[in-house]
Amino acid sequence: MIIDINCDVGEGIENEYLLMPYISSCNIACGGHFGTAKTIDETVRLAIKNNVLIGAHPSFPDKENFGRKVMNISFQQLQDSIENQLNLFVERLSFFGAKLHHIKPHGALYNLIAVDKSYAEVFIKSIKKYSKTTFLYVPFNSVIEKIAIKNNIKIKYEVFADRNYNDNLTLVSRSENNALIIDKSQVFNHVFYMLKNKKVKTISGIEKIIQGDTFCIHGDTKNAVEIAKYLSEKLKKECVKIGA
Repeated sequence: MIIDINCDVGEGIENEYLLMPYISSCNIACGGHFGTAKTIDETVRLAIKNNVLIGAHPSFPDKENFGRKVMNISFQQLQDSIENQLNLFVERLSFFGAKLHHIKPHGALYNLIAVDKSYAEVFIKSIKKYSKTTFLYVPFNSVIEKIAIKNNIKIKYEVFADRNYNDNLTLVSRSENNALIIDKSQVFNHVFYMLKNKKVKTISGIEKIIQGDTFCIHGDTKNAVEIAKYLSEKLKKECVKIGA
């Protein structure tokens, strides 16, 4: 069995060189919630060195709140921002001769387009020019999944190694104490359960069907490196290979 482990990186934590050996794809901040040409270049260079697939991680243009609050901006402003972020990212990739493998929205934008049709349609419109050659990472059974499929955009279902789920398969809000899973053994159990059973145990203890093509670790979690290393080692012991 092969599992893709992805990680959000290039967000100012500067732990990428420690994370890259344990992941197979990465999502690099491209100027919305964090990121400049310099940080993009540094992270792309590390990804290439470690044979990690490269993805763009666009966000609401909100560095102040790290892209984790919904912004009150127009659809056109949002579209312009996402397009600008992706244009910068692809420009930097071309400098290295690297390929854009996927796009994964960040934070509040990710959660919003999972449930809101209007915002999901704006996001799809924003990434349309890249859709023929890239994947879009989406939550299972989400609004953005359905609109992406309707627009012939290739998708990969993403699940979260270090986040708990509500009964409707949305992520538990970061404002709640039980949103994050930071114990490395609990992260492994959470991942392996989803991998083996195609189900997730929600915070209320019920099982819900879920599909995961890629499993995310947040690079800004305080013990992200410890989690990534432990998860990689434990999965290998279960004959599960890390790879895309």
